Amino acid sequence: GTIHLFRKPQRSLVGKLTHEFRLVAADRRSWKILLFGAINLICIGFLLMWCSSTNSIALTAYTYLTIFDLFSLVTCLISYWVMMKKPSPVYSFGFERFEVLAVFASTVLAQLGALFILKESAERFLEQPEIHTGRLLVGTFVALFFNLFTMLSIRNKPFAYVSEAASTSWLQEHVADLSRSICGIIPGLSSIFLPRMNPFVLIDIAGALALCITYMLIEINNYFAVDTASAIAIALMTFGTMYPMSVYSGKVLLQTTPPHVIGQLDKLLREVSTLDGVLEVRNEHFWTLGFGTLAGSVHVRIRRDANEQMVLAHVTNRLYTLVSTLTVQIFKDDWIRPTLSSVPIANNILNLSDHHIIPMPPLKAAENLNPVTSTPAKPSSPPPEFSFNTPGKNVSPVVLLNTQTRPYGLGFNHGSAPYSSVLNQGFGIPGMGATQGFRTGFTNVPSRYGTNTRGQPRP
Repeated sequence: GTIHLFRKPQRSLVGKLTHEFRLVAADRRSWKILLFGAINLICIGFLLMWCSSTNSIALTAYTYLTIFDLFSLVTCLISYWVMMKKPSPVYSFGFERFEVLAVFASTVLAQLGALFILKESAERFLEQPEIHTGRLLVGTFVALFFNLFTMLSIRNKPFAYVSEAASTSWLQEHVADLSRSICGIIPGLSSIFLPRMNPFVLIDIAGALALCITYMLIEINNYFAVDTASAIAIALMTFGTMYPMSVYSGKVLLQTTPPHVIGQLDKLLREVSTLDGVLEVRNEHFWTLGFGTLAGSVHVRIRRDANEQMVLAHVTNRLYTLVSTLTVQIFKDDWIRPTLSSVPIANNILNLSDHHIIPMPPLKAAENLNPVTSTPAKPSSPPPEFSFNTPGKNVSPVVLLNTQTRPYGLGFNHGSAPYSSVLNQGFGIPGMGATQGFRTGFTNVPSRYGTNTRGQPRP
């Protein structure tokens, strides 16, 4: 094969990931996230061992929230990596959709873990094992402390935006109703509980509360089934909290237009259509590129005498307030008006040539034609009852003769003419042997219409 001396060696997938990780690790802001990630892995290891020793599925469901925290830390690293990368020819809009994909994958994996807990809980209802509470309460407080410390210490931009932009979960709605009642009694708590709590902090507190109730009921009454019930409750809370975020990030990946900006976009497009020189705004398409970033493209048709750069500047100025990444295509009006001339037209402009041959349809085979009716004859059909002397389709091409100059050059005689001359031009009986036919020129057609002798009867 061909030897490329100066060709750069292609890196493997592991090499590319290592290079990008070094790029992120070079930033001091990512050191804190890497430290929390290492501590998270240690906590997950201890919690999984305690889940196995206590045989508690509720503690396992709560441990999955710690695993979700690890996914959120990875998403935060991806967000820092996106800010470092610049648009490339392959990714012309940048790398913002990577953090959207990371949020979507993290929330979907959390929901899959919740479904796994529900499946295991359904099996435990049939045969409930014994629960050991030795490290149940310890594992609960360790997981709660680490989850809250991680959520409150690190500013996770993607998840912070999604938690505010996505619709509220059923857990948030119920807590908001309860918070209004509490804030009505103690107004000072309105800054904490209202307008709505952080969904991640809320699910951590609710899960820890369910585990504390489980611990007390098992210690008092040895009611082991409450562990399975707590696991189902934590799984439902996890699924209900992550589902709105998955829907929101999924719509961003599908390049849909956010519902809350549709009215503003319509208003801006109406303002653009009223600008000077703009005739039409069409093929508009706007979509969410990333979290808080809106992209769009629009075609603007302008007048032929309008200034393209001026119209482009005005359109961009109007739409840039809402659409950060905008593509505007300006094209002038292509409708051509017919030119009206006041100069008289010469006589020979519209003159046709002196001889015009009118092509006739191709003749069919002679054996398929009936000599009497000039129609295709079927071998099995009887002869027609009536026969007419019609030319049919076997008429030779007709030649139009234009021997004299006529006004406007279209072959029409203008002015008054005697009745006899009209008959001689072809308005009389067909086949009269006129010297010149009118329009069609059927002058000497064979005796299909009749004879050439006046008064002789037709066959």
